[in-house]
Amino acid sequence: MTEVQNRKIYDLEERTLEFAKNIRILVRRLPKNISNYEDAKQLVRSSGSIGANYREASESLGKKDFAIKIRISRKEPKETIYWLNLIACGE
Repeated sequence: MTEVQNRKIYDLEERTLEFAKNIRILVRRLPKNISNYEDAKQLVRSSGSIGANYREASESLGKKDFAIKIRISRKEPKETIYWLNLIACGE
């Protein structure tokens, strides 16, 4: 597999952006109530943070900065799953 093909398959910048967009679509479809409102805000933030931190890591100033941003980017999906599970329990 060439580098271009490999980059296309594993293009995390594009995939994380699509994920955040899909979360926003989901949030718009949720029933309007106070618990969903608060949980959805957190869900939108954490889902968007995955890609934002990944992109920041790609433009990092050094190895230490890169490592910190990647660690944050790897933790955000866990938070996103938490908020998804909490919203699922409330429906």
